[in-house]
Amino acid sequence: MGASLPHHAPVPERSRSGVRAAVGAPDDLSDAQALDHAVAELVRRTRFPVAFGGLVLDGAIHVTSVHGARTHSLDGLVVEQARGLGGRALIEKRPRLAIDYRSARSITHDYDRAVLGEGIATLFAVPILVSGRARGVIYCGSWAEAPVGDVVARPAFAVADELSSELRIRDEVQRRLALARTAQGAPALLPAAAQEGLRETYAELRSISALVSDPAIRARLDRLEQRVAALSSDAVEPLAELDVRLSPREVDVLACAALGSTNAEIAATLDLKEGTVKSYLQSAMAKLDASTRHAAVVMARRAGILP
Repeated sequence: MGASLPHHAPVPERSRSGVRAAVGAPDDLSDAQALDHAVAELVRRTRFPVAFGGLVLDGAIHVTSVHGARTHSLDGLVVEQARGLGGRALIEKRPRLAIDYRSARSITHDYDRAVLGEGIATLFAVPILVSGRARGVIYCGSWAEAPVGDVVARPAFAVADELSSELRIRDEVQRRLALARTAQGAPALLPAAAQEGLRETYAELRSISALVSDPAIRARLDRLEQRVAALSSDAVEPLAELDVRLSPREVDVLACAALGSTNAEIAATLDLKEGTVKSYLQSAMAKLDASTRHAAVVMARRAGILP
């Protein structure tokens, strides 16, 4: 298979997303906005000139984000399960490729008006899998037939994996938020098991964020971390006023230590050397005026640094 797509002359780019209208997300960190960022990344990281995608709603893929398109043919596209290239990718839970979309025999052609209307010849569809469930599909398209090898496909898979991780974390945050509230919306005391689960979620968020280089994704993960950490303020006594500033890495290490992880386990989780982990722990303990790691965790929780 080939490993590159043909060069395309620059064309006026159209980038559109209808994330609020289509999904009805309550805040500016909606799942659909995470999808829109991923679709934009497809155009930036791959050699495909046009990308689009949608999340599953009522059993169908609702396309809410389009980047790089020359027409409006893809706007508002709804793809049913098992129909078209994306519908096949959705139910099979694996990527699907049509090098010559117009003549492809392995798919239905329910959406030719939209795909061919944009002038797409080669189409690549990658499902977004979250905890084994297909949550959506992202597509890359080329206006000329082009073989797609691993070098071309790998960036698309990376984008799909990043979106999958973010959606999984968002799901967990929403679940913890639901546990932390009563039916009337008032603060509720978290059960011990739920509180421990919240701390595990926070530690996982910190470890994932530490390995992400994309500034936009890091910013969104930071916002999610803050929401998780804020849950503890509803479930514990008032925060202690401590004039302490821990570095991001010190917080990462303490969050793992709070779960009972050893220095070696923390090092493996955060991709650090064991000696480096020990140094961060000692620095955090000194700042928190704590003689043990357990005491440091307790102080960090009292200060609202850890959940």
